[in-house]
Amino acid sequence: MKAAAIAWWAIVLSLLLFLLGPIFLVVFFSFGSNALIGFPMGPPTFAWYEKLMSDTGFHSAFETSAIVAVSTALFATAAGTAAALALDRITPRLARSITAAISLPVMLPPLVIAIGIVVLFVRGFSLGLGIPVVVLGHVLVTQPFVILIVLSRLRSFDWSSVDAARDLGASPLRAFRLVILPQIGSAVVGSALIAASISLDDFIIASFTLGGGNTISTFVWGKLRTTLDPSINAIATVLLVLSVVSAAVALRLTRYRG
Repeated sequence: MKAAAIAWWAIVLSLLLFLLGPIFLVVFFSFGSNALIGFPMGPPTFAWYEKLMSDTGFHSAFETSAIVAVSTALFATAAGTAAALALDRITPRLARSITAAISLPVMLPPLVIAIGIVVLFVRGFSLGLGIPVVVLGHVLVTQPFVILIVLSRLRSFDWSSVDAARDLGASPLRAFRLVILPQIGSAVVGSALIAASISLDDFIIASFTLGGGNTISTFVWGKLRTTLDPSINAIATVLLVLSVVSAAVALRLTRYRG
């Protein structure tokens, strides 16, 4: 039994090392003074982060990513919350069918979504490539997450409190603002952070629809094609921290227990 337990833990630790090892190495090499990514990495240094902070290209890419992520979070959360409220008031069978249809973009390859967005908005509606088209694409793939998160919160929502507010003279908008939103607010904010995190990490849709300029993901791709130094690890570390923090806060707010 002891040998079996040791073998089991050896397998688990090997899997964890395989899954998390590359991430740890990215962070580890971002603090190395050697200009080449590898061992020996040299004395610890923040030089690559200083180089990154002085890079105007990174500043522009970060600003674009922030605009896209915030816009995506706002639009996806507003539309997704409204859709969840509507789905919660219809029959469960119909709600399941509609939810499955809405969730289709999540199950499709991002490449197919990117091509479809270009064909529809750029070719069909004659919209130029740029940030608005990127936001539309990101809303398409993040809105299902918002709907599912808010809808799961609404499953335990007591609608009698809304009926009581309406009986006391509250308008539908006032009832939503004073009764519904305070009770589902954590799920709404959490889903917004998840939408922003997904938008921040996206590469395929952004590369197809942005046109000029860069997001952080396309900026990293551009640097990988021209050079390979620890500044790329520094960018990846910054992106990793932003994604992990936003996801952790979102999971905390949505009371997710996996």
